[in-house]
Amino acid sequence: MADKEEQETMTSYKLFLRVISKRRTWVCLFLVVYAVLLSSSRNSLNSIVNWYGENHQTSSGLPAIYASVLLGAVFGVLSMAAALFIAVPAIVVIWISVVVTIAFPVKSRKKVVIEGRKVTKEIAGYVFKVLLKEGNFVALLCAVIAYFVFFNSYSSSS
Repeated sequence: MADKEEQETMTSYKLFLRVISKRRTWVCLFLVVYAVLLSSSRNSLNSIVNWYGENHQTSSGLPAIYASVLLGAVFGVLSMAAALFIAVPAIVVIWISVVVTIAFPVKSRKKVVIEGRKVTKEIAGYVFKVLLKEGNFVALLCAVIAYFVFFNSYSSSS
């Protein structure tokens, strides 16, 4: 009886590991987190669009630029937050592995703490750089798309 329960537990664990190791799972998890963040920030996005709807009558395209930059910034920050939520477990596992690898050879605790701090700073710096690069790319892409949508939709309706 216990063997059967243990075997079912191992089977479900292996299935979980197989599913979590797939790239599609992480993409779906990223999309779910991104969708939750978008739905929670819907009011700010609606206020930007409403502001543009009220101020698009000016002859220049400046309101379209302002609104598209704001939307790009919101989407960039949201994508960085979603990527960070998804990346945190992997970062923690990498950090633990590196610190254990440092501590594996017989060293004093003081040296392990010093080297662990260095590794922590390097990992945090690298993650921050990648998040900024990816967030800026998403922000730029969303700003360009939003500009063309705003400018074309309101200029053709006027």
